[in-house]
Amino acid sequence: MSDSARDSVLAPLDARMADLESLYEDLHRHPELGFQETRTAAEAARRLTSYGYEVTTGIGRTGVTGVLRNGPGPVVLLRADMDALPVTERSGLPYASAVPGVMHACGHDVHVTCLAGAADLLAAGREHWSGTLVVLFQPAEEVGDGARAMIEDGLFGAAADGSAATSDAGAGAGAGADGQGRVPTPDVVLAQHVAPLGAGLITYAPGACMAASDSLKITFHGTGGHGSRPETAVDPIVMAAAFVQRLQSVVAREVAPKDRAVVTVGSFQAGDAPNVIPDQAVVQLSVRTFDEDVRSRVLAAVDRIARAEATASGAEREPETEVLNTFPVTRNDDRTLEQVNAAFTDHFGAQRLFGYEPAAGSEDAGLIATAAGAPLYYWWLGGWDPDEFRAAMASGRLAQDIPSNHSPHFTPVKQPTLTMGVQALTVAALSHLEPGR
Repeated sequence: MSDSARDSVLAPLDARMADLESLYEDLHRHPELGFQETRTAAEAARRLTSYGYEVTTGIGRTGVTGVLRNGPGPVVLLRADMDALPVTERSGLPYASAVPGVMHACGHDVHVTCLAGAADLLAAGREHWSGTLVVLFQPAEEVGDGARAMIEDGLFGAAADGSAATSDAGAGAGAGADGQGRVPTPDVVLAQHVAPLGAGLITYAPGACMAASDSLKITFHGTGGHGSRPETAVDPIVMAAAFVQRLQSVVAREVAPKDRAVVTVGSFQAGDAPNVIPDQAVVQLSVRTFDEDVRSRVLAAVDRIARAEATASGAEREPETEVLNTFPVTRNDDRTLEQVNAAFTDHFGAQRLFGYEPAAGSEDAGLIATAAGAPLYYWWLGGWDPDEFRAAMASGRLAQDIPSNHSPHFTPVKQPTLTMGVQALTVAALSHLEPGR
């Protein structure tokens, strides 16, 4: 696509930005947890309908899609996640969360806003491109179930129960061009995530760009008793504490230095009174890996240590393990990355784009690409104040001074984050759509 055509598509953005900033503030003020994104989904559907898309709601409970058929050419899917986190905001912003204990602490409000903006620009500038555009607003990314729920609800084909997928709302039919899915099967899937990097930057990682994740809940069973007579009990707190301590040796002593793995215990719950030995202790942990063999070995080590500590403590019952959620490795397709990055470089300049280490965080966008049999490119969008970021980097205090995703202080600056994010999604889509005729 020519530079002039791309610039024509992007030209209305300045006039749209005040509305998009208001949308972002509204979304940030009204966060919704996974599968509860009814308000957010309704706003996404309303906007897509006004832009002229065929809109389908309620996919995978609260997912929304819009389809814009604009002549022959590739099918390009742009995806954004919508859900917030159970975090109490401490930003002090005038548009801080008004929902107690819930916050957009991972920037999904940025994602929704940027996708709404890109969908608007691409619809308004449809004379400059040819093909089919699919925009997808996904629920419940944080718990790892949203993409899977949409796929199982017939996103690209028959629903999980084998019944035909049907539209329940929207400006047009929800089936794809072949009548088999809610949307046409894409030829490429594109997505971005705001990150604690300088706003105005785009970073990327070839190949495995985000880790596989397995979140586990392990219940240790002991025998309760009086705190004054520990000899009559089997203390599950001591058992679980020994497990947590020994767990730290898995990465240090069972994973080769050339491999990467992270094992983090995020929750330890046991007992209600200081003088009572409880009968169980519950540990919740997260395992992050980039290789399937490493993943299998780390999970096996976690299970082995849990059982061994129970045996060493004389527990009469083995610990019980529940898988809370699981994410696959997110892998960027090399050819798609090169094609989109060439467009990014042409539009933003090489100084705005740089490679970065794969993130130990996890994502379920790859499930959408895998279900479609399509290549994926997933990049990071800088969202932090550029001056603060540069100062923190210069002083070697990035980890201390720049809040990470999921922090109660993670609040990306509106600009240039939103402008860059809308432009990035639009430019990426245009890099795969055919020129207009």
